[in-house]
Amino acid sequence: MAKITKVSPLAPAQFPNLPAIDGVRFATAQAGVRYAGRTDVMLAHLAPGSTMAGVFTRSTTRSAAVEDCAAKIGLESDAGAAILVNSGNANAFTGQRGFDAVMEIAKATAARLGLPAERVFTSSTGVIGEPLAWDRITAKLDDLSTALDQADAGMEAAARAIMTTDTFPKGATATADLDGTEVTIAGFAKGSGMIAPDMATMLSYIFTDTAITRDVLQQILWLENAKTFNCITVDSDTSTSDTVLVGATGRADMAPITEFTDPRVAPFRAALAQVMHDLALQIARDGEGATKLIEIQITGANGNGPAHRVAMAIANSPLVKTAVAGEDPNWGRIVMAVGKSGERAERDRLTIWFGDILVAENGWVAPSYSEESGAAYMKKDHITIRVDLGLDNGTATVWTCDLTHGYIEINADYRS
Repeated sequence: MAKITKVSPLAPAQFPNLPAIDGVRFATAQAGVRYAGRTDVMLAHLAPGSTMAGVFTRSTTRSAAVEDCAAKIGLESDAGAAILVNSGNANAFTGQRGFDAVMEIAKATAARLGLPAERVFTSSTGVIGEPLAWDRITAKLDDLSTALDQADAGMEAAARAIMTTDTFPKGATATADLDGTEVTIAGFAKGSGMIAPDMATMLSYIFTDTAITRDVLQQILWLENAKTFNCITVDSDTSTSDTVLVGATGRADMAPITEFTDPRVAPFRAALAQVMHDLALQIARDGEGATKLIEIQITGANGNGPAHRVAMAIANSPLVKTAVAGEDPNWGRIVMAVGKSGERAERDRLTIWFGDILVAENGWVAPSYSEESGAAYMKKDHITIRVDLGLDNGTATVWTCDLTHGYIEINADYRS
């Protein structure tokens, strides 16, 4: 697998100081699943009474771990829960052996932590099509359990353990005032390549002390996922392993949220959305070989769905992405991407901006636009491309990154 030695120039200055979530403990270990000399397994243990929600990739070749999590996530239980994640091997396209590996890991983890097996959620990330050496993971369960009891490992260590081609660990946190009770939300994610979410994205694990039922938490997660993780792309390739899990321990001093109409849903939802948005953008900033974050804003479409599809057509265009990498204000490629999206667009109604710079309008370059101003804008590390289709009031915003030679180098050597 490609050795990553250079941190993305778009990385945050440091990992955020994530608070402990009452009722959640973490541990990491070096199991040697694929990597040598680094942690590659993460275990999170949630206290009894915790609720779990999740969204998963809709890839038709999704992994055994995803299939297992999707089957378990709707089950109600007062028992605690565990999340066990390995990096280095995706355990995808491995036939019955893949499902057997998931079963063995879940069974062993459940026995070690005193949980029912249906409350153990596993994820795997890395190379596709190679059998997972699950026994290397289960051999570390005693060490992981001991580390949980010591409570030394936090979310940063967990975030590092699940990295593959990521150049930095990704974490985010927020708080919300729920009718006088402050609740905390914190989580982490991994993702750098094979990023084009479809229902969920890469791997992300978020935790909160909020008291909330599974059904309400699931509905909130599904709605906010559509506006955050499902609005990023690096290379248009949807992973077989995409998983987002949210665990709520209920340890906050509050009456549980049991209905979506509860007025406390709004502030909780806003805080969860803040964490998810932050993590999603960190993934886009860490796109393999990325040097620029690109924000695509679409207005004037004949619906939000069409607006999203136009935005993704631009964001996934290799011609647009390489132009940005080369700091070339080639707005003709944006026109091309709009036209290929399959959504309604009329050439003479298009208006295009680079940031606040009006580039094109009425089917032609704007009289006020100069190539020099466009070229100067392209030197920024955060590029905003705005397109108004002039049809209706549909809107969408998505995020991506530029396409550089670094992406080729990483992926050409991925299995080396």
